Amino acid sequence: MKKRIIQIDEKPPFLEAVPLSIQHLFAMFSASVLVPNLLGINPAVVLFMNGVGTLLYILITKGRAPAFLGSSFAFIAPAGIIIAAKGLGYQYALGGFVVSGAALCAVALIIKYFGTKWIDVILPPAAMGSVVALIGLELSGTAASMGGLILSGTYTQIDPKKVAVFTITLCVAVFGSVLFKKFLSVIPILIAIITGYIASAFLGIVNLDAVKSAPVFAIPNFQPAKFDLTAISIILPATLVVVSEHIGHQIVTGKIVGRDIIKDPGLDKTLLGDGLSTMLSGFCGSVPTTTYGENIGVMAMTGVYSVWVIGGAAVLSILISF
Repeated sequence: MKKRIIQIDEKPPFLEAVPLSIQHLFAMFSASVLVPNLLGINPAVVLFMNGVGTLLYILITKGRAPAFLGSSFAFIAPAGIIIAAKGLGYQYALGGFVVSGAALCAVALIIKYFGTKWIDVILPPAAMGSVVALIGLELSGTAASMGGLILSGTYTQIDPKKVAVFTITLCVAVFGSVLFKKFLSVIPILIAIITGYIASAFLGIVNLDAVKSAPVFAIPNFQPAKFDLTAISIILPATLVVVSEHIGHQIVTGKIVGRDIIKDPGLDKTLLGDGLSTMLSGFCGSVPTTTYGENIGVMAMTGVYSVWVIGGAAVLSILISF
């Protein structure tokens, strides 16, 4: 039976759109909250700005380029340096994020008026592919460690329960994407996550103490950016990594959805959306955003490309930040 495809501009029925949006939300969630946790900041404001940034991106690209904007890993190292530096701190890293977003907007304007050929000289395809691959491969050890497969400072011995949950979740996602039929065939990742949670509860490794002690409603911790030339000079070079990653993601997304996104809506618009989102995030106290490979993977596995679904995930991201 031919796999169902939900096209970019297709609006699924509400009862289908909700689980599809939740699936995208779950796909980006762990990575998006990992970045603020590594930097020692509140993830709530990051989830809020990821949702706002994604909606802004969809608006700027006129719904022609499906992508969820999550927390960028490219800035972890330079931001960590600024946070640890005497006389600086996270607010000065925010200033660097704002300038980095402005740089992305500047690149978008250059592309609009001069085209994309100059990018092939500065960032050849081989280099861009390597950068995109390295960003993901660098984090593969973290995924394996969290799955209980690798010993680390956090996990000093193999935990059979964690390995079992990891294996069950992975198998349901992989085999479900091939074997599930009808509507289930487009939500294998959501089913895998639910199955993994049930397995975790059954094995006794679910702890809800933090949830019980948390307030029902809380405003995200917004904070203003501060600017310092030293901090900006440390943050700004990471923008090249984001440009490489962004272009690579647009090319891959275009192959998946069957449309040349570099031309329609245009790389200038997608970069502008990413840049403005990063600037806004910096001004509000959040980390830079970037198009997420996790959500591109969801589109590839499920055949669901709808910006309505991704927009729904963005709204959910905003709601859970409170």
